Amino acid sequence: MQKHRIVKPSEKRELLQVDDLDKKILNKLIEDARIPYAELAKLFKVSPATIHVRIEKMKAAGIVTGTQLKVEPKKLGYDVCCYIGINLTSAGDYPEVIDRLKEIEEVVEAHYTTGKFSIFIKVRCHSIDDLQWVLIGKIQSIDKISATETLISLQNPIERTIKV
Repeated sequence: MQKHRIVKPSEKRELLQVDDLDKKILNKLIEDARIPYAELAKLFKVSPATIHVRIEKMKAAGIVTGTQLKVEPKKLGYDVCCYIGINLTSAGDYPEVIDRLKEIEEVVEAHYTTGKFSIFIKVRCHSIDDLQWVLIGKIQSIDKISATETLISLQNPIERTIKV
């Protein structure tokens, strides 16, 4: 079982200094992750090698962690999106509950939070009946979870990544 731990501020890595060129590269890649390095180089009036070095440096620093294909869930029949706040029996149960939530394919995000809930998750399902099964049969059956609260998303008018 993978251990989860809170990182002390003193243990955090030093941040890579990101200059204006790095920001321009990142913002362009956010728009289109498949844009060729040569095209970026031409756009920013630098060599393709410079683009390559900058992106590799940002990968090594953990700023760029890969590329992803964006899928529209509703086009695949995932008509229900909801958020579920989870209360744990004990704060020490967090690692085990996260490991169990990772096994539930309908859970697409999880956040360790402050406030009313210990964990806040995003769930995608085909229908309300499927959501009921996921909630009762999978999530609420985790014995370290003491309570849940479900909020169904009616719309998602804003969805974007952060610009740098």
